[in-house]
Amino acid sequence: MPGIDRAVAEHRLSLKPRVAPVRQKKMSFGGEKQRVIREEVEKLLTAGFIREITYPSWLANVVVVKKNSGKWRMCVDFTDLNKACPKDFYPLPKIDRLVDSSAGYSIMSFVDAFSGYHQIRMNEDDEAHTSFITDQGTFCYKVMPFGLKNAGATYQRMIDTVFKNQRRWNIEAYVDDVLIKSKCVKQHIEDLHETLHTCRTYNIKLNPLKSIFGSSYDKFLGNMILSRGIEANPKKIQAIQDMKPP
Repeated sequence: MPGIDRAVAEHRLSLKPRVAPVRQKKMSFGGEKQRVIREEVEKLLTAGFIREITYPSWLANVVVVKKNSGKWRMCVDFTDLNKACPKDFYPLPKIDRLVDSSAGYSIMSFVDAFSGYHQIRMNEDDEAHTSFITDQGTFCYKVMPFGLKNAGATYQRMIDTVFKNQRRWNIEAYVDDVLIKSKCVKQHIEDLHETLHTCRTYNIKLNPLKSIFGSSYDKFLGNMILSRGIEANPKKIQAIQDMKPP
């Protein structure tokens, strides 16, 4: 788990004025879901991403959802808190432009940040607003959790700032999807060196298990990016391909 002593950015909630805090009534879980919650709380505590809290004004339940891989994930129901937060209108890049700008390069790397959102610190005054309740106790986040209304905008702003000298030149990025593109191997080594140096400078941790280096093709924003152009992701069109003719 990456540390947060040198967090690259900070997330503020900026609650609307005169909004009454909401404390959700605790939900009960059993069996497999309870085990997932207990293990996730222990992992977050060990990493220093959450802390125990007493007398919170805002309090949310956790929910357990199944990922595409079949594994369970613990999330926090920030529905009430999100209603109290104004929208951050920081613009997200247009996916069509990013995909078009990524095609035609002979060598690419696709990198993924390790627990990307958790590498952004919560503003200290806003930590208590992210409180949630479990059978293990009440906790709040010291880092930006998934599910907050403006988390994506905060992350995109951070990416745009950190890679401002590389964006649209040798990097395309949509929130936590980052593609490094080059015309040849020699140039790609230089582009990778520049990118990794930037990551070290701002203490951004990458996930090697979800990153691919020096590839001529891979998935990016739902499309297959190749040196010869763009193709549809086979998984996205599998149902159509398997359709029997009428």
